[in-house]
Amino acid sequence: MLETREGGCHCGRVRFRAGVDFERLSHCSCSICTKKGILLLSTDLADFELLRGRSALKAYTFGTGVAQHTFCSHCGMHAFYIPRSQPHRVTVNARCLDDIDAASLKPTRFFDGRHWEDAQRRRQCMHPGGKCMAGLK
Repeated sequence: MLETREGGCHCGRVRFRAGVDFERLSHCSCSICTKKGILLLSTDLADFELLRGRSALKAYTFGTGVAQHTFCSHCGMHAFYIPRSQPHRVTVNARCLDDIDAASLKPTRFFDGRHWEDAQRRRQCMHPGGKCMAGLK
């Protein structure tokens, strides 16, 4: 169920509002998410609004340069980013939402970002019924 929540970085320079669905909370095994302890909530661009702090944001990119790993240039907090796998969406760091009890966050989904290429291929291959549709016309 989509609910509107606000959040931001540690120092408060970056603030956002996003429609998020906690039933879709996930975690990722990539080195960035693992090292930063990020819990992911993906949302449509239309359901995300940067309230303030555009000038405080910096982006870290690597590899293909598609993913925009944004962070506050003052406190270093990684509150949201544009993912490589879905560049038409925004992924919010659930731990950066206001009034969140981090201990109560229980991800129900997983993305194997450590093996990104294979995981993305499997994601694109899957049919809603769970059968691989690759190669079928």
